[in-house]
Amino acid sequence: MFGWSYNAVNNPVRMPGYGASQTAQTDAGLRAHMLGVFRNMGIGLVITGLVAAFIGNTPVLAAAIFGTPLKWVAIFAPLAFVFFFSFRMEKMTTAGARMAFYAFSAVMGVSLASIFLVFTGGSIAQAFFSAAVMFLAMALWGYTTGRDLSKFGSFLIMGLIGILVASLINIFIGSSAMQMVISIIGVVVFTGLTAWDVQRIKSEYFYYAGHEVAQKMQVMGALSLYLNFVNLFQMLLSLTGERE
Repeated sequence: MFGWSYNAVNNPVRMPGYGASQTAQTDAGLRAHMLGVFRNMGIGLVITGLVAAFIGNTPVLAAAIFGTPLKWVAIFAPLAFVFFFSFRMEKMTTAGARMAFYAFSAVMGVSLASIFLVFTGGSIAQAFFSAAVMFLAMALWGYTTGRDLSKFGSFLIMGLIGILVASLINIFIGSSAMQMVISIIGVVVFTGLTAWDVQRIKSEYFYYAGHEVAQKMQVMGALSLYLNFVNLFQMLLSLTGERE
């Protein structure tokens, strides 16, 4: 369970001196930008789901990955991708960043395939639906609220780092009690990060609008929201999932 996010950029939602036509153009541009973010995120989730379902329901492939030392590659490859993104994203072209994100989504699908070996299909579907409802509610709130959420960013990032460290430790000690605590805290952190990231992405649009980098910001925003959703789903599945 891994998460990652960019620093918040605080910019006003309305620039002083905007006329009605300028405001309308800005609103249309913002809607297009956010649709681009969620479109990229959605494609990433579809890729992840297809790869995970294919491997999880193909016993030979599942055994070859999770019944051998390759399982460690599947576990840690997403984290390696996250570090790769954090160091290389700014140097990539928009097309390169998008393809790298889709490749990452496929790698995450390999890692997530293990849930089909542990949990029932019904509990996976229930956790996905619950995560989707919570994610959409927090994303909508983050987009519409007039409250500045940037002040919560440092606490959420600290919580994120704590979850990451604790999850890595628990991979080796396998404590069910520790996993429950991680999952409960994780639900809180990733729901909060969803609202915070949506507001941050919205603010960044006004900062980068009109610049070539704005298109790449859609991919970067999609990656942040994708990770929030996937981690929220995993936390809920860990808490509520019925095991095989």
